Amino acid sequence: MEATNTILSLADSGTLDVAQIFMQLLGGLAVFLFGMELMDDALKRVAGAKMKDLLAKLTTNRFTGAMAGTVTTMVVQSSSVTTVLVVGFISAGLMSLHQSIGVIMGANIGTTITAQIVAFKVTKYALWMVFIGFIVKFTSKNDKIQQYGLALLGLGLVFYGLTMMSAATKPLRSYQPFIDMLQSMSNPFYGILASMIFTGIVQSSSATTGIIIVLASQGFVTLEAGIALAFGANLGTCVTAMLAAIGKPREAVQAAVVHVLFNVGGVVLWFLFIPQLASFVTSMSPAYPDLVGTDRLAAETPRQIANAHTMFNVINTFIFIWLVDPFAKIVQWLVPQRDEMASTEVESRYLDALLLETPGLALEQTRLELGKLGVYVRQMVYQILPTVLNGTKEELETIIKADEKVDVLHGEIFAYLGQLSRENLLTEQSVRLSNYMAVANYIEDIGNRVKITAIDAGMAKLSHNVEMSENTQKVITEIHDKVVWAVEESLDALAKFDTGKAEAVIAASHEIDQMIQNAENHLTRRLGAREPNRAILFRIEYEIVEYLARTYYFAERIAQVAANIETDVSTIPDAEVVEALGHINT
Repeated sequence: MEATNTILSLADSGTLDVAQIFMQLLGGLAVFLFGMELMDDALKRVAGAKMKDLLAKLTTNRFTGAMAGTVTTMVVQSSSVTTVLVVGFISAGLMSLHQSIGVIMGANIGTTITAQIVAFKVTKYALWMVFIGFIVKFTSKNDKIQQYGLALLGLGLVFYGLTMMSAATKPLRSYQPFIDMLQSMSNPFYGILASMIFTGIVQSSSATTGIIIVLASQGFVTLEAGIALAFGANLGTCVTAMLAAIGKPREAVQAAVVHVLFNVGGVVLWFLFIPQLASFVTSMSPAYPDLVGTDRLAAETPRQIANAHTMFNVINTFIFIWLVDPFAKIVQWLVPQRDEMASTEVESRYLDALLLETPGLALEQTRLELGKLGVYVRQMVYQILPTVLNGTKEELETIIKADEKVDVLHGEIFAYLGQLSRENLLTEQSVRLSNYMAVANYIEDIGNRVKITAIDAGMAKLSHNVEMSENTQKVITEIHDKVVWAVEESLDALAKFDTGKAEAVIAASHEIDQMIQNAENHLTRRLGAREPNRAILFRIEYEIVEYLARTYYFAERIAQVAANIETDVSTIPDAEVVEALGHINT
């Protein structure tokens, strides 16, 4: 507060210390942005996954989708995160492009909540928020409560940063060059351009609107100029959306284009009607007729700008939500469907670095990616025995190539979880991360068993030109069918949180063990049969049975993870989590 008093004394004496003003202005901006980041990160950690559930439940039509997008973005304070979630739903076939447009429109409304909070003059409570948040963070033993404490601390820093910037700019009320510069911004085009560039740099429309309201609180910005600056903040987020879509799947690019079209279309629609919007907002916002001049402007304009920002996005959503079909057609024309079959590259579909700051959502996306990894492996398991029994060398080599895809995708999942492990995770998130890492390894182990053991047996069978007896084929096929079932059910259990399927796979352990024991006894009895190459054939048959036994073992381990995925984390030893996280980072 000493810096604040210094500036105020300088203003009273008629002098102006530009260096001091810049120091406090930039320091206040840094505190403001740091507080925003702290608050956003804490909210993302405790509420991210719940917001995904909300989106899943409320996207049945364009209107509920817009509401879901609004609420989600209000909580996680990032329209970019909401867009990534939308892309994930589209990729998984759970949401159409038409449904996603409503969500993205609603996300713009959600970003206005920061301006509304800032416009309420509660800055005098800033340090109380910092103090209480600090106490909660460092005294509570509950991870989630600690994060809520961090969120409150961050909100306090946001308000304190605003206080510092407001105090820094107060002496400029009488500084004519600064007043002249702001008056030059009365041209809405220049205001929009400047705000758009600033938002593109700081990558946060919420930060831009917060600063606009600080300037308004000192009487530097008129309502019409503030509206133009808010329009620029909306356009600046388009830069963030397009940068985030670079190198992403087609659905991500389409979502970014929807975001750009909506924001640009809204600004173009309202550009010539800024005075009318200003009049409408003035009529619905608190007025202070007892004040005059700059004091009245400082008292009324912050709330008016916040309301204008909200009304602009709400009205735009109401207008454009009826044009979802034309929007979708334009987007599909600009970003056409590509030939998925023509691409042979294997790459992750759901793992997005943007979501690493929201661990709950990052873990959900990892679960989806594990499902994609499982698709490759279950197909290998399904095909391998028929191919070993009756296939050609070329067909066996095709399965080997499928395992190469498994290895690539497993590597990407492993690297993603390694990055995520370096975030500040809740205990339950750390446990889930270690579980997902284990599942990724189990799935890859199944693929390796197919490639190393089963493929080797198939190649040996072709090389020595031997055939199994019909009875042996029947015994092995029965085990194979049961193992295929176990793999499919365990992966489905993980994907759908279906503990019933997981428990069924675990319960089948005794039955499958007995089937394998019977098969081994059968092969032992046939070892003495008078057949050509009997020893070679015995080794091939035994390797296949061993492959099936190990494959079920890994399927059972996946099922155990799926069955306990919602278990109270206090029952899981911390040492297991630490060991898993250490293994990732290594």
